[in-house]
Amino acid sequence: MPEGPSIVILREAAARFRGKTVRSASGNSALDLARMEGRRVVALRSWGKHFLIEFRGFSLRVHLLMFGTYRIDERKPAPARVALRFDDGELNFYSASVKYIEGPLEDTYDWRVDVLDPQWDPRLARRKLKAQPETLVCDALLDQQVFTGVGNIIKNEVLFRIGVHPESRVGDLPPRKLGELIAQARQYSFDFLEWKKRFVLRQHWLVHTKRTCPRCGGPITKTYPGVTHRRTFFCSRCQTRY
Repeated sequence: MPEGPSIVILREAAARFRGKTVRSASGNSALDLARMEGRRVVALRSWGKHFLIEFRGFSLRVHLLMFGTYRIDERKPAPARVALRFDDGELNFYSASVKYIEGPLEDTYDWRVDVLDPQWDPRLARRKLKAQPETLVCDALLDQQVFTGVGNIIKNEVLFRIGVHPESRVGDLPPRKLGELIAQARQYSFDFLEWKKRFVLRQHWLVHTKRTCPRCGGPITKTYPGVTHRRTFFCSRCQTRY
């Protein structure tokens, strides 16, 4: 599943379509795609894992789910979920979830919870975390209402970076360590974005999909903890269980 930084890259790559008019809209979506034809793109935005094409009065939300992809100015041989044609290019989405959002996006999205957004509010994240003390940190980092855009890779790497065992409860973290969790959720997301743009992201993984800890040389453990049951890699020596 593409994480928040990957959607920012999509947003930046598609930015040239801002102000352009959709000449045709097609695809195998059940939506009334013709609604977008003849409409001008007001803005291209992102909220975590959501890519948003904003028109006047409504927006198209694209979520790439686990296996969704996109192409700009080229096509895959597979049928597109949504294909938008402009005078000077095209946007194609495959195996994605799409829906319309009515009205201003501000009525639907809280930009303060998006770790890559300029409006990100770490104090709001702390308040939300303190309200769920029994939650495991591995689940908390994947909560899109707290850390919008954080996915499984970021989760694993952040917890290793700050030395916290994934099965620690939020309420058991010392205040300083909770602050590190919040700060690194954002910092690592920006690091992820930079590395992915340079095509070196995998070179910087320390524990995700690894077998040996780069710090102590011990074995990396792989489990599926918490309510999310997402694949988790950690070092039981270097990451403290609180």
